[in-house]
Amino acid sequence: MRAKISRGAPAATAAATAQAAGGVAASDGRFVLGIILAVLVFTSLPYAYAYLSSPPDRQFTGILLDVPDHAQYFSWMRELGQSNLAANQLTPEVNRPAFFNLLWWFLGRFGVWAGWGFAPVYHLLRVAAASAFLWTAYRICSWFFPDRPRRRLGFLIVTFTSGFGWVLVVLKYTLANGVLLRPMDLFTAEANTFLGVMGYPHFVAAAVYVLVFDLLLRGEAKSSLRYAVAAGVLALFLGWQHAYDLASVYAVLLAYLTLRTIRDRRVPRYLVASSLVIGGLSVWPALYSVWLTQADPVWKAVLLQFANAGVFSPAPLDLVVLLGPAFLLALFALIRSKPWNLRQQTNNNVFLTGWFLSYFVLIYLPVDFQVHLLNGWQMPIGLLATTAVYRDIIPWVSRKLKEPGETASRQTRAAVAAILLAAILPTNIYLLAWRFYDLSRYDYPFYVSTDDARAFAWLDTHARSEDVVLSSLTIGQFLPAWTGTKAFLAHWAETLDFFGKVDAVRRFYADDSPDAERQALLERFSVDYVYHGQPERVLGDFDPARAHYLALVFESPEVRVYSVRLP
Repeated sequence: MRAKISRGAPAATAAATAQAAGGVAASDGRFVLGIILAVLVFTSLPYAYAYLSSPPDRQFTGILLDVPDHAQYFSWMRELGQSNLAANQLTPEVNRPAFFNLLWWFLGRFGVWAGWGFAPVYHLLRVAAASAFLWTAYRICSWFFPDRPRRRLGFLIVTFTSGFGWVLVVLKYTLANGVLLRPMDLFTAEANTFLGVMGYPHFVAAAVYVLVFDLLLRGEAKSSLRYAVAAGVLALFLGWQHAYDLASVYAVLLAYLTLRTIRDRRVPRYLVASSLVIGGLSVWPALYSVWLTQADPVWKAVLLQFANAGVFSPAPLDLVVLLGPAFLLALFALIRSKPWNLRQQTNNNVFLTGWFLSYFVLIYLPVDFQVHLLNGWQMPIGLLATTAVYRDIIPWVSRKLKEPGETASRQTRAAVAAILLAAILPTNIYLLAWRFYDLSRYDYPFYVSTDDARAFAWLDTHARSEDVVLSSLTIGQFLPAWTGTKAFLAHWAETLDFFGKVDAVRRFYADDSPDAERQALLERFSVDYVYHGQPERVLGDFDPARAHYLALVFESPEVRVYSVRLP
């Protein structure tokens, strides 16, 4: 990838070579399709296990990871399936429909049209997101690597790379006395394609924003702004589903423009024009998000509660644990490329340098959602790691083996690639196996009881969308999606005054709380129904049947629902 350039003239791009191999060649189609199918099959196994092995008294929710957030997405899917704007149903406060997200709008509308439930539509998203992103990843690898072995290795690294989280698991069961140290270094899904396809397909769908950079480079090679227009429309489309990633798009464009200006000692007019086109076309979702979280008091409060999750970007040293061997190889490749000597770099090298380094700024921006900005970093990491393997590691191994000639044998190249792939897989293997163990408990939050499901169905039929249901957090997170009602307590960010409502629910179900306090809470938030199931009984011994202001409207062996009857 390194090439000498004449002083005083822009660096020659690798376009002549890359254009010939820049697309996904038909001969590679079967390989890419095979990997996509393999990823989808393996990531679907936990879902199949949960559905097929559920006991008669348990019902799988269809959610494999991060139940609170996914229940929130399902609520948006339900609301946007019926209206173009959604209200926040995860808090009891009255609020107007003001939220829009193109992804959940489309999935909600498709579910209504097809008559599908949340889980089937969600799996449709997994298939579409995995296919789109992995096709994009291979297309980009083909732009940077004209030969098939390198583009395939880069593609496999992007697809399967994970960190040294498996070491944390070993420590947990050996030296750490059963305590998992730094769990977010293991479970963070951003920048982990395999984990994303398994449990966070909306992250994978959003990561298709990297195709913007592919279009930019192709447009630059052909000096055609049509590519910039296509990139801008794509960024606009993706921004309406995950506006955070527009920050990544703009940061990488700015980094490339800056480095090219430094290298060429003049401003590259095409990059300026294309950046303005991309930014001008795509900025609207970002402006809408700013307006929504500043002008609407409910969504402003939601944004302020993002810190409740307590999840931020890992510290720099923790990035090594989170991102693993490929990240170390990427750092090595960057240093070996001598990025400080820009005059010796091709356009592709300059872009890749800016792409990789910009994330070190992005993921530490002083915003509560900074961890989401890791999304897509696996792409430049995979490209740089592949560069290190073929430019440095394989030649070094070949010399150690004293192979004849200047080119390493096919067996050596294959062995080095296989060792690297074996090194990047263990954490994802653990994450897959861990899902089976977690699901084998057949308990909340991944399952609800069949009596819960019956109660949800009753509320879905009899309650109105503006009705408020008071319950535990365990049950409340499901109510907006499965019943269409407003939950008193449902989500760490979407429920306003989250910790205050957690305490209020605890006191409501506590046996020693005065009835006057309970009635005041019900009246203050216009609560219409009180839910009483197994999670609520865990909170306290209060028996709603003894309360004269509550009337039983639904009953099953495990669950009772009461209507609030205040004067």
